[in-house]
Amino acid sequence: MDKRQQLVTTAFDLFYRQGIHAVGINQILQESGIAKKTLYHHFSGKEALVAAVIAYRDSVFLEWLEGRLERRGPGPEGVIEALFTALDDWINDRTVALTAFHGCFFINTCAEYGDPGHELHRQCARHKTAVTGMLTSCLLKAGLEASAAKKQARTLSLLKEGAIVQAQVQGDKQAALQARALALRLMAT
Repeated sequence: MDKRQQLVTTAFDLFYRQGIHAVGINQILQESGIAKKTLYHHFSGKEALVAAVIAYRDSVFLEWLEGRLERRGPGPEGVIEALFTALDDWINDRTVALTAFHGCFFINTCAEYGDPGHELHRQCARHKTAVTGMLTSCLLKAGLEASAAKKQARTLSLLKEGAIVQAQVQGDKQAALQARALALRLMAT
């Protein structure tokens, strides 16, 4: 792993567990064993590093989710099953690709950068849009018409986000399974 990537992965681990504003550059340098000069060679400052960390997590998460959704069963129900089974695995620390569950990195980051106009906030919003787009694509392939696929993808995204927050804030390890049951009931109506 090159030094830039080592800085990004170390920063991600610290930011995800402790929060972005709680972690200083010196802690990242100490944990990574990389010199300050090297950090500033790759990043103009902490916000540039945070942007790289968001891009890293975006890539890792979307690749993981896409892999899980590709193994879905038939029809829209298969998309629902795959999505919420994947989410349940993540919440219950049964997936190596995403590290231990500490809520959603993108939600956590938006909480720290609350201004919707801030570039880091917008970068996180683009991730959420990409996830909804991925779900829309899967639902189209599962046989739904375009308008129905978009509507269902937004519903699934809302349920997914709620399950993540419920798991993080309330410690509800069954949140994804409850969201899956609700999604299947909504699909049936």
